[in-house]
Amino acid sequence: MPIESEFTLALPYWIDDAVADVPEFLPSPEERMGLVNALADENWRRGNGGPFAAIVVERESGRLVSVGVNVVLASGISSAHAEGMALGLAQKAVGSWDLGGSGLPEHELVVNWRPCIQCYGSAMWSGITSLFVAGSGPELEEISTFDEGPLTADWAEEFESRGITVTENVLRDEALAVFRAYREAVDAGGVLVYNARGQSDEG
Repeated sequence: MPIESEFTLALPYWIDDAVADVPEFLPSPEERMGLVNALADENWRRGNGGPFAAIVVERESGRLVSVGVNVVLASGISSAHAEGMALGLAQKAVGSWDLGGSGLPEHELVVNWRPCIQCYGSAMWSGITSLFVAGSGPELEEISTFDEGPLTADWAEEFESRGITVTENVLRDEALAVFRAYREAVDAGGVLVYNARGQSDEG
């Protein structure tokens, strides 16, 4: 019997319009996270997946290299998280699996909350040299009901020990507002919180 030999992940069609007016360079952390929060809010409302988004930028210049949103529902692939999409598309853009490779500028991953356990590993091995997150506390799981996995308390220190600087609490309140809007929709019965076991799932 033939087995599946490939699958394809792609950003949703509306991304082009969403980033059409975004400047090529996003100099400040707030500008970078502002884009991420906006994409995360749009994503769940469009039904592609959870309220999660990420971008990769050149660390020093702020040049936008890639964007990613969670497309688990749209793709049917549980690993199609925002960080994985942004990192994979950035690696495709630079032509290397290593975003920290020789001759490349340093790259930064910007996410609207601390990565889940799956994306933690993806980010760590991607070659980025900095990570910016809107927050890292229990609020995401409490509000959204997603299970982010058993990440250890020293998660940021493990990044730092590998040369990846971590900056937290960038536009944190804005990120939480997106999660609260998502939860309201969930409670109203209009949004699916996906999980293979019928409970919750990583972002």
